[in-house]
Amino acid sequence: MTLARKPTDFTVTTGPLPASTKRYRPGTLHPDIRVPVREIALHESAGEPPFAVYDTSGPYTDAGAEIDITAGLPRLRTPWILARGDVDSYPGRAVRPEDNGNPGRAAAMDFPRTHTPLRARGGAAVTQMAYARAGIVTP
Repeated sequence: MTLARKPTDFTVTTGPLPASTKRYRPGTLHPDIRVPVREIALHESAGEPPFAVYDTSGPYTDAGAEIDITAGLPRLRTPWILARGDVDSYPGRAVRPEDNGNPGRAAAMDFPRTHTPLRARGGAAVTQMAYARAGIVTP
């Protein structure tokens, strides 16, 4: 038996984290890239400024972000990937029940937005590792 779920059945936790502030710094090689950092407030007795760490929490902890789980996250990397000129889009295949959980059990909902998949041209590797080995620093 498969149970259908709607996006409205879920609650997504958003908002700032306690005792810290999310900030963005421009990238060194690619200044248009915003690198997220979390400035963690230390106890006042430390006499130290906030401690900055790389922030992997995504947009869900950005007070200015509008979160819509039915829309998905912005595809920020797509223009960079396409600009390299080494991928092609293809139609892909239809989503099957096993893609969203075990067939015959409660499955994850189908995501309302789909994207055309990409693949490397000519069987080349288009991974971060392949670019790094070639001495290419990608955005």
